[in-house]
Amino acid sequence: IPEMPGCYQFFDENGIIIYVGKAKNLKRRVASYFHKDHDHNKTKVLVKQIRDIKYIVVDSEEDALLLENNLIKQ
Repeated sequence: IPEMPGCYQFFDENGIIIYVGKAKNLKRRVASYFHKDHDHNKTKVLVKQIRDIKYIVVDSEEDALLLENNLIKQ
């Protein structure tokens, strides 16, 4: 995953999107889900369900925000 702004999607074992997020640095943001303990139970459960990750690189944080909004609406 590149160190660039963009959006990421987490998929469960059935290929269903379970989370959409944005980041100014995709590599650091996505890795943070897997490299530290989470205080919130909701995040722990989410991470256990992730089976696939897709990401889309964009030019800026603003573009990532707009893209995230559109992906959530879909």
